[in-house]
Amino acid sequence: MKKRPNIVVLDGYTLNPGDVPWSPVEALADLTVYDRTPDDQVLERARHADILLTNKTPVSGELIDQLDRLAFISVLATGYDVVDVEAAKERGIPVSNVPEYGTDSVAQHTFALILELTNHVALHHAAVRKGAWQESGDFCFWRKPVVELAGKTLGIVGLGKIGRRVAQMGHAFGMRVVGSSRSQKDALPYDDFSWLDTNELFATSDVVSLHCPLTDKTERMVDADLLASMKESAFLVNTARGALVDQEALADALRTGELAGAAVDVVDREPIVDANPLLDAPNCIITPHMAWASVEARRRLMRMTADNVEAFLAGEPRNVVNAQ
Repeated sequence: MKKRPNIVVLDGYTLNPGDVPWSPVEALADLTVYDRTPDDQVLERARHADILLTNKTPVSGELIDQLDRLAFISVLATGYDVVDVEAAKERGIPVSNVPEYGTDSVAQHTFALILELTNHVALHHAAVRKGAWQESGDFCFWRKPVVELAGKTLGIVGLGKIGRRVAQMGHAFGMRVVGSSRSQKDALPYDDFSWLDTNELFATSDVVSLHCPLTDKTERMVDADLLASMKESAFLVNTARGALVDQEALADALRTGELAGAAVDVVDREPIVDANPLLDAPNCIITPHMAWASVEARRRLMRMTADNVEAFLAGEPRNVVNAQ
């Protein structure tokens, strides 16, 4: 009988903290799962892997060169910048990702952030819990004005699967949707939809939501000048990649009132560091990179990872991001 391959998972905790079993992957090979792997232990833990699974633990070219048995890498995510895909390609090692597993979850979280910026649900819940309603003397009160989305303009930077689902939600709220994209193909099926360049989109939108990939061209694209062009009543939402935004510039814009608020699910260093300027910025909501993490999305991610492994073992790897 042919020996079963070894699969090593370098950082499995965020995918399965206990509610999404590894059984689909475990059925295919001998499996070792590490919740987290410090940098100084990656080589030792990966040394005997035929197949390596990673989410955010970097797999460098230097590491790949030292892993004689390694034959396949599958990233437990859609983004694959944690792997040196070119170094893997030089070794003939395919690298696969898991596309589109989290479209609905990320879009839902994006709108949860938008609604928190406009309706301030948590703020008013906390106020009621502290007795403010009893003390108000009126049948209602509000600590911050509530903003109606209908009739407002939603600007979406990056109209892939997630961006289009966010657009669909915005349209359902009665918002006018405008988009900015590298390709500008397949316009959205709304009568009032239009493509805009990035500068015009930021200047005219009431809500700007980022859904573009992080590349050399998009890194810190949201800088002081772009933020200064926004309406003072506008909101910025980022559920894509933290480094798309110059965080110092965003914090300054919030402090000076250049825009009304921001909500981010991602920052440029994760977990967030104490020195991050957004932690002290007013009108800034921060969630801990959780938009992708519904149990339904994580189950899809587990199943699709198992499919990636099974396809590789069958000699027909799928979702390969570094194809020859």
